[in-house]
Amino acid sequence: MQVNYFIIHGSFGSPFGNWFSWLQDFISTDGKQVYVPQFPIGVGYQNYANWSKLLKYYLNLGLINENTTIIAHSIAPVFVCKFLVENKLKVKKLIFVCGFNNYLGINEEYDTVNRTIYFNNLEDVKQYADEIICFYSNNDPYVKYEVEKDFADKITTEQVLIPNAGHINSESGYDTFEDIVSYL
Repeated sequence: MQVNYFIIHGSFGSPFGNWFSWLQDFISTDGKQVYVPQFPIGVGYQNYANWSKLLKYYLNLGLINENTTIIAHSIAPVFVCKFLVENKLKVKKLIFVCGFNNYLGINEEYDTVNRTIYFNNLEDVKQYADEIICFYSNNDPYVKYEVEKDFADKITTEQVLIPNAGHINSESGYDTFEDIVSYL
């Protein structure tokens, strides 16, 4: 089976935001398949059930398997963890950027859409990927450093702290993300 990649955006995000298009172009120049789905966003639409339905569509097509690397940003890392654990699905590698779990306090809309995605068996994801890399920053304006560090401490095989990188998104100057390339 061919190696493939998924890039998954966060809450209220899109496949075209942040560094996602840049990374998709970078990976696909090598002839590899890259999928960057648009997940349902907004209060009433973004929840674990709806996001799970979309990822199951790709799973049913045979596009998520032991040769898949999933790159996920913000709320998406914990979504991916929950999805893999619930579906007992093994992938090649997970690369998470600014991941967190069980954190409320961003604002009412984010807390509402994120709440259904959290889960308590986070460590179980280690059974479903050989490598788990977490990138995070020490000055994320949305999620406390301690929360991102705790998420990474529970699951990673490798952690990458990028000082003063904010939420590692366009708002923080990340329309490209060179640091991630060597981990692909």
